[in-house]
Amino acid sequence: MTVQNKLPFRQEAMRIAGKLVNTDNIVEVFNPYDNSLVGTVPAAREEHVRDAFQKAHAFKPKLTRYERQQILQKTAELLRDRRDEFARLIVAEAGLCWKDGLYEASRAYDVWSFAAQLTIKDDGEIYSCDISPNGKARKIFTTRTPLLGVISAITPFNHPLNMVSHKLAPAIATNNRVVLKPTELTPLTALALADVLYEAGLPPEMLSVVTGNPSTMGDAMITDPDADLVTFTGSVRVGKHIANTSGYKRTVLELGGNDPLIVMEDADLDRAADLAVAGATKNSGQRCTAVKRILVVESVADEFSRLVVEKAKKLKSGDPMDPATDVGTVINERSAILFENRVNDAVSKGAEVLHGAPRQGALFAPTVVDYVPYDCELVHEETFGPVIPIVRCPDDIAEVIRISNSTNYGLSSGVCTDRLDYVSRFVSELEVGTVNVWEVPGYRIEMSPFGGIKDSGLGDKEGVVEAMKGFTHIRTWSMPWAD
Repeated sequence: MTVQNKLPFRQEAMRIAGKLVNTDNIVEVFNPYDNSLVGTVPAAREEHVRDAFQKAHAFKPKLTRYERQQILQKTAELLRDRRDEFARLIVAEAGLCWKDGLYEASRAYDVWSFAAQLTIKDDGEIYSCDISPNGKARKIFTTRTPLLGVISAITPFNHPLNMVSHKLAPAIATNNRVVLKPTELTPLTALALADVLYEAGLPPEMLSVVTGNPSTMGDAMITDPDADLVTFTGSVRVGKHIANTSGYKRTVLELGGNDPLIVMEDADLDRAADLAVAGATKNSGQRCTAVKRILVVESVADEFSRLVVEKAKKLKSGDPMDPATDVGTVINERSAILFENRVNDAVSKGAEVLHGAPRQGALFAPTVVDYVPYDCELVHEETFGPVIPIVRCPDDIAEVIRISNSTNYGLSSGVCTDRLDYVSRFVSELEVGTVNVWEVPGYRIEMSPFGGIKDSGLGDKEGVVEAMKGFTHIRTWSMPWAD
């Protein structure tokens, strides 16, 4: 059976300082599975973006820590109570399976709850000054203040609720104002979240949501004079455009990943195969931290490959609203065709497809590909879908590390080994932001630091703790102090 799979059609308006704003032009939002029309949103023009930033900049938040904590915790509780409603919306506009929609909705509770708890924790520091012959009997104190301008937040399609939450919750926790532009592919969930925040007591001037795409709004989200910081999650191409266009602004760019799961000769292969299949297919493989390459040493590759195929065959791909489905669609047919072409290209270069199914529109079933050349497009670029590519490597850790570091990305990695000497080398030599031992590359908690290097980002971290720091200025002050 399927979960009530037909949502009421949603004809949405933008939320500009809490006011509903429409335009003559609209953007249609389609269900990737059956191509049905889920809803429409306005296509903002530059003047709508300007209006949102002006209204935000004119408002000076004065919420106490207690008031912010209450708004954040109330938001968490409303999301918990409406978990199924949000999951249904995520599945409808993103094509993710029902299981993934529920997981996304429950993760968002953590983001808002953690932010609420951190809001009431004083984040200042104290430095004694009498610590050298040049010192004095003084103390230096630090406090964090909101940005003078507005945060411009731009979010992707793959986590329509959780990624938006990771931008908004730390901003509200630090008394900042935000103009949010969700991707035009999945904007409905973000608008529903904005309504929850208003309901939870957030002053509406602190959050505006504009919808549309650059064809009508241009670079307004990047260049607005009232924007102090641009936080973006998405493609490398757009991230570099933001870096080159935003001018004298702070930028937090969380870009693509090409994350390896490394399987060494001492690994428990059954356990490693579980991680490989789950890491490559959860969220339809549409995570920047999904397993994009499985680097397995040659001595255990045959047995490992057999186990991966065995486990992949147990996954059900199909109707995202069917609770039994494990893998829904990717975001659209164009993306599925790209992945299909990349698999075919790998096969032309010597790879073998061991398991899969013919593509049906945006439905791209989990596909196991063995003997993948480490430098072919399938694994050298970010393939944002449920492909499970096995790259066979020599039984030499130095060569495994070289192959792992051979792409332009540097986000996360997973390592399957019990040897401490191997772990030590992976932690010190892999060019990534995260090394997870006996876990998928994407493992984290919503509070811990997260981010990459190289083309995966500028090194600024997400995660609630780091984002709260990144969304503030540090002010120091000192006074005489005799110990």
